[in-house]
Amino acid sequence: MLNALLDRSCRVLNLTIALALAIMVVLVFGNVVLRYVFNSGIAVSEEMSRWLFVWITFLGGIAAIHENAHLGTDMLVSRLSANGKKVCYVAGHLIMLYVTWLCLKGSWQQTLLNADMSAPVTGLSMAMFYASGVVFAVCAGVLLLLRLLRALAGKTEEQELVMSTESEESIASVGVKKA
Repeated sequence: MLNALLDRSCRVLNLTIALALAIMVVLVFGNVVLRYVFNSGIAVSEEMSRWLFVWITFLGGIAAIHENAHLGTDMLVSRLSANGKKVCYVAGHLIMLYVTWLCLKGSWQQTLLNADMSAPVTGLSMAMFYASGVVFAVCAGVLLLLRLLRALAGKTEEQELVMSTESEESIASVGVKKA
């Protein structure tokens, strides 16, 4: 039931990313056309597309963690015993949780520091910009913690303990197989 909820949430997240990307493309393309054809532009489009890019990056990070889409090599870990793989898996998750904590702490501080600051063009609070890191850190932390607890409870298969993907093509083929 939890996996189904996480999968649905990730689908909504991917749709949000796609929508934000579409808006960003329209803003940037529209601004380019306005600049070249009419020698004018929309100032808001530059700021909003920059904000959308940051949010897309952090939301994409959440989706990548959920889909276990880490790029890397398994040259060492794949040769270890099941217990060795589990130790590496747990150690890797503890390190990722620590880095996620650092991201949360820094993003939260920046959000608070910039809550009273306004963006130059839109006038929106700069806290919304830095909140992307907070959202990422909270969501990523929950996903990583759930995986870590599952591994410690012994509910993780041996092939799941090797977390890396060797190429982007294998990520694409997994996405095709899931669909």
